[in-house]
Amino acid sequence: MYPELFTLTLPVLGEFTITSFGLMMALAFLGGYMLLRAETARLGAGRELAADMLLGALIGGIVGAKLYYVFLYWDRTALDPLGMIFSRSGLVWYGGFIGGFLGVMWVLYRRPVAPGLGVDAISPSLALAYGIGRIGCFLVGDDYGRPTDSFVGIAFPNGLPPSTAGNLRRFGAEVDPAIPDAQVLSVHPTQIYETGLSLIIFFLLWRLRRHPHVQGWLFGMWLAMAAVERFVVEIFRAKDDRFFGSFTLAQVISVLMFAAGIALVLRLRRRAGEAAV
Repeated sequence: MYPELFTLTLPVLGEFTITSFGLMMALAFLGGYMLLRAETARLGAGRELAADMLLGALIGGIVGAKLYYVFLYWDRTALDPLGMIFSRSGLVWYGGFIGGFLGVMWVLYRRPVAPGLGVDAISPSLALAYGIGRIGCFLVGDDYGRPTDSFVGIAFPNGLPPSTAGNLRRFGAEVDPAIPDAQVLSVHPTQIYETGLSLIIFFLLWRLRRHPHVQGWLFGMWLAMAAVERFVVEIFRAKDDRFFGSFTLAQVISVLMFAAGIALVLRLRRRAGEAAV
């Protein structure tokens, strides 16, 4: 794993470390932006709209991800609230998505662009950017899965945190009691699972984007597919937020997200059918 790539010495900031997660996050935003820029141009909305949507997604996404993290780990945050909030870690995907969505919608409502067109244009970018971002999680050894003896298992001795038996027990994973806490175990590389599934979703959306549809339909498809992807991967994750029996908070949100996506698709199809009569 390569959590830290190199360190720069800057005049005002002093030493600034470039992390692999930060690099992949930057590449995720850049890749998503380039894709979005091409789509907004193709749809006749102008390339400059992509820059505004990117800014809304960036600001709203980071704020939302941090707020979600504070909510999820309030007991830890309360010990050092400013340190936790302004640290470079602690970015939770669903919080980032909610905040980023609100940021993008704010941009779209301020522009003479139909919101449905805007969210359709950004849907393939979301899938691609998410897949790239998860590579960053893999490189720093974060968000891994439960222990496994299968050929796919990967150990994270320098992960954040390391995949030791003690840490996995703290996450609620089932570990043989005879294994000492300090022993590093192989786990499901759920970050790679998510990257692979997200790229599949991206290619599907990229093909479907030229299919004649009502504005907003493609976004509904992304909502449903992304929700299924996350729900399935959470089954293999080592998580300590299983507040709903064996289900994680992310799985509960995934169910709501899937329902919203399917409801949106059906509503738009019904509206298109009524318009054609």
